[in-house]
Amino acid sequence: LERALTALSEEAENERQRHLVAVLRAEVNAGSTFARALQQHPREFSDIYCAVIGAGEHSGKLGLVLERLADDLEERQALKAQLVGAALYPAIVTLVAIAIVLFLVSYVVPQVASVFAGSKRALPFLTVAMLAISSFVRNYGLWAFIAIVLGAIGARWALSMAIFRERFDAAWLNLPLVGRLARGYNAARFASTLAMLAGAGVPILKALQAAAETLNNRALRADALDALVQVREGAPLASALAQKKKFPSLLPMFARLGEQTGQLPVMLQRAATQLSTEVQRRAMQLATILEPLLIVAMGVIVMLIVLAVLLPIIQLNQFMK
Repeated sequence: LERALTALSEEAENERQRHLVAVLRAEVNAGSTFARALQQHPREFSDIYCAVIGAGEHSGKLGLVLERLADDLEERQALKAQLVGAALYPAIVTLVAIAIVLFLVSYVVPQVASVFAGSKRALPFLTVAMLAISSFVRNYGLWAFIAIVLGAIGARWALSMAIFRERFDAAWLNLPLVGRLARGYNAARFASTLAMLAGAGVPILKALQAAAETLNNRALRADALDALVQVREGAPLASALAQKKKFPSLLPMFARLGEQTGQLPVMLQRAATQLSTEVQRRAMQLATILEPLLIVAMGVIVMLIVLAVLLPIIQLNQFMK
């Protein structure tokens, strides 16, 4: 272990990492266990990883445990990167569309309107509506932006309160598309952590407690903690999870198979893998659907603005004839 830490220190990308590894090596050389050395740095190493490494040291399988931890980190980073990548393009298209619309409404439409200001002819309804929107944006756009920012700050403050956050998270899970993604992502993370802890020899109650703490969704976390209470009272893990309808049905099914075959960590990891694959597939499908819809929506909005500009010009040409 000391030689591995020395090599890791030499390959560190920056001075901060090099110093951290050097401190860990010094603590290990001073007689501390690797898990206890990691626990001295809670900002860099979570309690879950420290517990897994401690169990690996106790069982004499530290190498296998570290390899499993590395695989788990890579899988989570890959899943997170795919989800971010799937959401990035629609977000960029939306921002570009908003910028184009604001530019047209704030600058182009008012200039065209000034051309027809002296005309006594009635303007088309679309043009009148666009002029009203343009006037609102120019006169109250800043106030609207401030109101949106204050609303976002208020929402963030409300979500910092446990009761509002749990209700919001529960409602989020019931949304048509993103709700299933949130269920799958959190369930995959829960199953992967539970499999890793159970496979390292951590007692199931302690493993359940730690796995529940990894859930970002408060509603799912509450269900996981309720399942922990039932398991502590003697209920099988699969039965406890099956009663919690917020978790995907795949999770208790694999947990039941694991309990029946005596291979709970293996089956939980399979459940995590399948859930992650399903989340990736659905995220890509959602991005594939959203991309053309956003482009079409942007095209329709720009077309309406262009028509609002062209209709009075066409009307004026017909009047001149």
